[in-house]
Amino acid sequence: MRLDLALIADMIAPSSRVLDIGCGDGGLIEHLSRTRGCDARGIELDMAEVTRAIAHGLPVMHGDADHDLAQYPDAAFDYVVLSRTLQAVERPREVLRQMLRIGTRALVSFPNFGHWQVRLQLLRTGRMPMTATWNRPWFETPNIHPCTLLDFRALCADEHYVVERWLAIDEAGRRSPWRRSLWLANVFGEQALFLLRKA
Repeated sequence: MRLDLALIADMIAPSSRVLDIGCGDGGLIEHLSRTRGCDARGIELDMAEVTRAIAHGLPVMHGDADHDLAQYPDAAFDYVVLSRTLQAVERPREVLRQMLRIGTRALVSFPNFGHWQVRLQLLRTGRMPMTATWNRPWFETPNIHPCTLLDFRALCADEHYVVERWLAIDEAGRRSPWRRSLWLANVFGEQALFLLRKA
């Protein structure tokens, strides 16, 4: 399982109701159901991934975060997960609003566009950077709204979301020395993970 998904799983209480948006082949759903006894389900835009998940007996529906979350009732889930997908949705602010309408808490992970390697490549070459995390050329990437940790934190403040917990990690899973400093995390963290709730 991907590192950010393992960290997300660790933040979810046993026996919770979970919706995983952009769930891929359902790996997180399967893990939460098997190890934590969660009622976990997912929606996924890529029909091939939906088919793969359903073939493994997982409750995954074809759906689009930008349009289909409005169909879910208020407070239907304990946690709503959006892993490495925020930067690829058309309306990130609205997706977050919907997540915290249908769920008590939202878990959001995303690649950090403020990472030092991204900054350095942009400065040195003047072209869109490519790293292990940002690994596609600009004309092939699904990412339409890249952001930094500071950008995301500012959005949470604007929307009055409570950040219960946050992590910044690199691809190897190292968290220090930026565990407590958002500024250092914004420079050295390749990925970010936020646990949110409404105020």
